[in-house]
Amino acid sequence: MDLGLAGKTVVVTGATANIGRAIALEMAGEGVNLVACGRDREAGARVVAEAKARGAADARFIAADLLDKPAAGRIIAEAIEAYGQVDVLVNNVGGNFVMGEFAETDPESWDKDIDITFGTVLRMTRAALPGMIARKSGRIVNIGSTAGDVGDTFLAVYSASKGAVHAFTRVLAKEIGPHGLTVNCVAPYFTLSDDPAALSSGSRFKPETGFFPTAMGRLTPEQMSKMGRSGPLDRTIAKPEEIAAAVLYLASDRAAFTTGQIVYIDGGTRL
Repeated sequence: MDLGLAGKTVVVTGATANIGRAIALEMAGEGVNLVACGRDREAGARVVAEAKARGAADARFIAADLLDKPAAGRIIAEAIEAYGQVDVLVNNVGGNFVMGEFAETDPESWDKDIDITFGTVLRMTRAALPGMIARKSGRIVNIGSTAGDVGDTFLAVYSASKGAVHAFTRVLAKEIGPHGLTVNCVAPYFTLSDDPAALSSGSRFKPETGFFPTAMGRLTPEQMSKMGRSGPLDRTIAKPEEIAAAVLYLASDRAAFTTGQIVYIDGGTRL
C-alpha cells in the first residue's frame, strides 16, 4: 500500500529510543525526509544511519532537550531551512518524573510532569502550525496514552497530562480542520522494544537505571499489584513497531478524512 509519504518532511520528537525510534525508522522506509530529535547524539547518529539504509530520501538529527522552551522553534526552523516545509509532526516526547501516591508528591514534580508530557506538545505544535496553515496541508500526530483515558494508579499527574494531550487533539482538530489539516492521537498502554539498539542515554526509560526501575523500587508489592492491567490477548506489552504502524496511517494520505481521533493500541487492556 502506497501511503503517499515519499518525499514529505517528517519531524519526530524523542526519536532515539523505543516508540519514537520505531516511528522514525518506519517513516524512513516510506522515503521521507526525516528530522529526528532527541538528547542523545550517538543514538541520533545511529537512527540517521539506519534511516538512510531503510530508504529515507534524507535524514538528519537535531540534538535538543524539549524542556528548553526555545528548542521547539529551533527544530521547526532548521527543518524548514533544510527541506522547505514540515509536512508531518509527530509529538512523541512525554514521560513522568515521579511515581507514587499523589498526596505525597510536591508541586515541583507536577510542573515537570506537565511540561514534558503536555508543554512539549503545545510548543512543537505552535511552532509548526503557521507553515502548515499557510500551505493548507499538514498532519499532526500526538502520542497519548491509555493513562489519559482510564488513569494509571500512582501516576496521577502523568495521567492527567496525557488526558490533556487527548483533549488538545480534539480541540485543535476542530480549529484547524478548515485549513485542510488533521490532528490525531495514538494512545498505547505499555510499549517496550526487545532490540538493544532501541535504548538511548537520552531517554529516561532504561531497563536498569531509568525511571521505572527506580520508581518501582519505592512501591510495595501491594501497590505494584494495583498498577497492572490484563487483556484478552496473550501479552499486554506492545512492540514499538505496532504503535508506529498506526502513526504512519494517520500521517498518510489514506487518513485524509480522519481527524480528532484517539486511536488506542493497547491489546484490549481497556476492556
